[in-house]
Amino acid sequence: MLGLLAAITLSTPLHMNVLGALLIVVFGFIFVTVSARLTGEIGSSSNPISGMTVATLLLTCLIFLLLDWTEARYYVTALSVGGIVCIASSNGGTTAQSVKTGYLVGATPRAQQIALLVGALASALVLGPVLTVLNNGATVYVPAAQLPNLPATLRADPGSLVKRERLQGPQAATDSREFLVWHNTDEKSGFAGRYLVDEQGAPVYLVDPGINGRHRTRPDGSTVEKFDAPKATLMSYIIKGILSRELPWGLVLIGAMIAFVLEMSFLPSLAFATGVYLPPSPPRRRSSWGLVRAAVDRYLRQKHQHARLTEEQLAAETDKSPGVLLASGYIAGGAIAGILIAVIAGLADPNAAGPWYWRPRFWLAEFNRAIAAFTERNPFATGAEADLLSLLPFAILIALLYLTGRDLLLGRRPRSA
Repeated sequence: MLGLLAAITLSTPLHMNVLGALLIVVFGFIFVTVSARLTGEIGSSSNPISGMTVATLLLTCLIFLLLDWTEARYYVTALSVGGIVCIASSNGGTTAQSVKTGYLVGATPRAQQIALLVGALASALVLGPVLTVLNNGATVYVPAAQLPNLPATLRADPGSLVKRERLQGPQAATDSREFLVWHNTDEKSGFAGRYLVDEQGAPVYLVDPGINGRHRTRPDGSTVEKFDAPKATLMSYIIKGILSRELPWGLVLIGAMIAFVLEMSFLPSLAFATGVYLPPSPPRRRSSWGLVRAAVDRYLRQKHQHARLTEEQLAAETDKSPGVLLASGYIAGGAIAGILIAVIAGLADPNAAGPWYWRPRFWLAEFNRAIAAFTERNPFATGAEADLLSLLPFAILIALLYLTGRDLLLGRRPRSA
């Protein structure tokens, strides 16, 4: 841990200092424990990692405010503290769930820890390029002339700008010039964000990112699907709001008082806060799968009622159901499919240069067009009855999960004597 903290402190892009490293130790110790407990009780899908990250940012920014550390560079320091604590909490919950699962299947903890280290390293190496591809694929370069209410006086100091950049993606075919890169952080002077400016410092394009971007149409009229990250926006508001003394503290204090009243009434405030924090759509979807799990658990209890198992042993038997493994596959498959679809859309380029047999990005664009054409004719995706018809594959998935949980389908075959 000391070696990691030293590396974090000496890492220049993080703008870390000794106090920030100490805050990482304190908040990491607290929220790793919370994450491990919540993951063990309600599962990793309901682990409020972002809520714990928000709490870390709140406390960190308050400490910085007391020390009068309100300069722009301390924004990055606070974000680094929150990001590292977030990763620690996530890994803590993952480790707890993995060890718990390993206990149920008889795994070796040492081998599990090695696998977790390899997985964390692989995720760190893969996540950056994936996010870059997704962001670049959905980035829109908005001409300055199309920005309403953009002050004509908005101008950068070209002498202070060093980085240069060209347009990327489909819009690169229409403009091959090289521009200076300028970040406007003053929202009062115009749209805050990254601009491509000319040699005189006048904005030519607003670079609207693919993640959390606002412009969903390119200048040629083609639509772009953006990737929303509201939690990142919330964290940005917290850091800027506290350090600039503009955060609405009334809402924060009301939430703290509600949690205090719940605890004094012997009610679990953390579980209540988790239910309030999560959006309503995931719990509604989870309720269907929860009914399937309840039906399977009831069957397994009746199956083992003559074995005189304790409650803990009975819970272990239900957790070892093949339905649990199939449900885990549903989660993993959905996540992988979503990433692959987004990456294909991000890499696709209908204007890829070179011979046709050297243009895999052109092939991806053709594949996207074929999928879009099929979707327009697919009654499960479009049309007046699409919502009703989509219940059919959903019912098939539920039936498959229930039959698997009861060992009637895809179950383990008994060994022959």
